Amino acid sequence: MSIQSLEKYLPQNTFQYLKIWFADYYIHIKITRNRNSKLGDYRKLPDHSHEITINSTLAPELFFFVLTHELAHLIAFEKYGRRILPHGNEWKETFRLMLLESLDVYGDDLKPILVKFSKSPKANFMASPDLVKYFHIENHDDKLQFIEDLKKGEYFIYRNEKYLLEGLIKKNYLCKNLATGRMYSFKPLARVEKCS
Repeated sequence: MSIQSLEKYLPQNTFQYLKIWFADYYIHIKITRNRNSKLGDYRKLPDHSHEITINSTLAPELFFFVLTHELAHLIAFEKYGRRILPHGNEWKETFRLMLLESLDVYGDDLKPILVKFSKSPKANFMASPDLVKYFHIENHDDKLQFIEDLKKGEYFIYRNEKYLLEGLIKKNYLCKNLATGRMYSFKPLARVEKCS
């Protein structure tokens, strides 16, 4: 897939960066259906070319962010060798520089979030509450909210089961399943339906 064929998935003004980042490499880009387990993936192929897969359902800014993340793997491995950790310091520094270099592609409300994120890039997009919240704006469902926005003692529905939010343990929320009485730990960005 050529850079130009990615145009419908990307924000404006991205080609100047992609031309530089793609310049020295033969890269197969595959656009996939939505995958809940990952947003994108990188691997080096036996013929020494590279393959990047990205979910087709991502908003343009998120698509470019994920593409940058995966390209940072390729560039870091090529620059530092295959023995580096996939999300080690070499990848973090490469990704950080690429994010800051391409900052003008993103909207003004996203730029400060990315600057903060770039100080210590995380391997998993979900590890950044600010990014998760920002990109959920596009697909916002009025019934759903983050569990961290509920108060102790409030009830909510998660996967058709009713729970009571009992409190906070470290960074997670301790919740009681009302049908079984069992306790569960929820991440702060779990999307739940508050009961009125």
